[in-house]
Amino acid sequence: MRRIRRDPPEARIELNPLIDLMTFLLTFFIYAVVMMVRVDLVPMDLKQFASGKPAKPATAATISVLRTGKIYFNKEEVEMKDVEVKVREAKTADPKTVVYLAIEDGQGVTDRAPLLQELWDRLQDEGVNIQLVGGAKASTK
Repeated sequence: MRRIRRDPPEARIELNPLIDLMTFLLTFFIYAVVMMVRVDLVPMDLKQFASGKPAKPATAATISVLRTGKIYFNKEEVEMKDVEVKVREAKTADPKTVVYLAIEDGQGVTDRAPLLQELWDRLQDEGVNIQLVGGAKASTK
């Protein structure tokens, strides 16, 4: 039997796996940067204020009041009596914590005025800096 003489295969560098890997890494880092944005509000339509200006980044806690009368502290549903405790814990963790109060825009099924009055009354004794949050009002110029 005769043996066939073959040359050893030539070494090659395949570029397709390298391109796939680079695309994956690029996608991962773009997604990671997008997810770095900190959003603590429950998604809702915000009331617009003429005096509205962008908030400066600081240690913050958000109290959201929905149209239904539900209250959220940093996206976690809480009862009215627990709001003080949550704010006190946040202030203990960082004394410079600012509390943002966001009220969902529109007519609700419950009257939110008594809720806001009670919230404001409870938080005044905590010595908290409370900021109202709203969307920028469309200019009429």
